[in-house]
Amino acid sequence: MILIRKTMYDTLVTLDHLEPDSWINLVNPSEEEVQRVALLQGVPLDFLVDPLDADERARLEVEDGVILLVLRVPVENTADPRVPYTTMPIGVIITSTAVITVCRAQHDLVSEILNGRARQVDTSRRLRFAITLMQRSALAYLRCLKDINRRSDTIEQALQESMRNQELIDLLGIEKSLVYFTTSLKANDIIMDKVLRLRAVQLSEEEVDLLEDAITENRQAIGMANIYSDILSGTMDAFASIISNNMNMVMKFLAGFTIILMVPNIITGIYGMNIELPMQDWPHAFAVLSVLALGGVAVTWWWFARKRWL
Repeated sequence: MILIRKTMYDTLVTLDHLEPDSWINLVNPSEEEVQRVALLQGVPLDFLVDPLDADERARLEVEDGVILLVLRVPVENTADPRVPYTTMPIGVIITSTAVITVCRAQHDLVSEILNGRARQVDTSRRLRFAITLMQRSALAYLRCLKDINRRSDTIEQALQESMRNQELIDLLGIEKSLVYFTTSLKANDIIMDKVLRLRAVQLSEEEVDLLEDAITENRQAIGMANIYSDILSGTMDAFASIISNNMNMVMKFLAGFTIILMVPNIITGIYGMNIELPMQDWPHAFAVLSVLALGGVAVTWWWFARKRWL
């Protein structure tokens, strides 16, 4: 799908044809659409194709005056509900006449700009447009990290009450999301720093300030992701130890209870032998044996309780 927008009188207007200073938004484009945009804008074909790869890494590339920025941005993981978030690539291509965004699926970052929720977006200021995407990407990571922290607290509370393995599996899924975030944020940080030092373009003072703000927010997200990951790892280790200890306590109780139940079996087993035994002809032998069995159980229970084996 191709969508062309252009800023006119501080408003994004949809166009049915390409004009200078336009924004071309490609969402899961067909091969024909990719080739047409590449031909019209003089963009290397791989610049348009690479961001469509789900595993494409964040990078910065300049070729024949065309700049390619690939950012990894957060997205909800619909493929595996156990892992709440993952990341996807978005390509931002800057030419002499247009800015092009390429992604496999429409992302909230792009939707916010399309819906006018992003302020001060001017398609004629192409580099500033790219920097705005960088800043909003960092803010999106911060929002997702806060949601991850909230989910983690909810699961930890449930784990304290249930002590099941399912909660640990849920925490493991959250930890995977944090690993994806940390890796992508660090890669984005390198790209932002390269843009700041890029000689192929001349950044205005306003653009430098905006990019530095984006770098600051991105590094804040890196710090938050690292902290949450460390806390989560420690929490998982602690709860895994607690679950293991609880299992040991249960096994200890069952072993002690089994030993206690063996006492009456031993007594009755002896008197079940086909040999001469004391009191075998006494009419009250059963009552005496029952008292002895119960007494043995009581004494054994008291001894185990005193030793804290139960």
